[in-house]
Amino acid sequence: MAALRSDSLERIVPDQLDESGATGRETLELHVERYAWAARFLRPGRLLDLACGVGYGTRLLADRASVAVHALGVDRSGDAVRYAQRRYGSGGARFEVGDAMTFDDPEGFDSIVSLETVEHLKEPEAFLARMVRLLRPGGVLVASVPSTPSVDLNPHHCHDFTEASFRRMVAPHGLKELDCLRQGQPVRLAAILTRSESRLSDLRPKLWRYYLTHPRAVLRRIGATLRYGFSNRYLTIAWEKPAV
Repeated sequence: MAALRSDSLERIVPDQLDESGATGRETLELHVERYAWAARFLRPGRLLDLACGVGYGTRLLADRASVAVHALGVDRSGDAVRYAQRRYGSGGARFEVGDAMTFDDPEGFDSIVSLETVEHLKEPEAFLARMVRLLRPGGVLVASVPSTPSVDLNPHHCHDFTEASFRRMVAPHGLKELDCLRQGQPVRLAAILTRSESRLSDLRPKLWRYYLTHPRAVLRRIGATLRYGFSNRYLTIAWEKPAV
């Protein structure tokens, strides 16, 4: 289980989280809120939780669904999937190893959920197109992104999104937006500057050097701070695929 580090920004393992700090229990609560919100839109039938991590969200979706679902959680980490199978793999949820960019299933899915995934991928447009292809007609897709800058602080993120840019990326696929969930989380500057919280161990090192070589990142950070203050913002959207 060496890959399931409790001190990384990359993955949340509920059983290993520090109860204190914004990057510990507070962050988990935001993730749980997203999954609980997503469960409201699930269609009966096959459910895919793509890039499911250690599986707590897949389990929550299966438990909270108001319709009968057969839930499959997929993650590229074998350690995460083995953990998920042991901890959450019962009562209508199963897990398998697979890469989000190449995962395929000829049967398709009635509901697809992929939260806090898109910003990690070098080709987010291709990922969205794959999910739409996997979605059956009349099915629902739920996805989320940080809507304030994150690449400057988190080296695991490849793209910054705004609410507008996220919607623009999905628009060509002809999906109907059903609803959206906006979340905010205060940023504790002292914790970031001192790296005093356990999950900040892989925060981007030598941030000043990154800003010197990425001046647009500085402008994005200043703009977001002026608009939202010292806080991170997140957007989750539920879309429906046309039935025809």
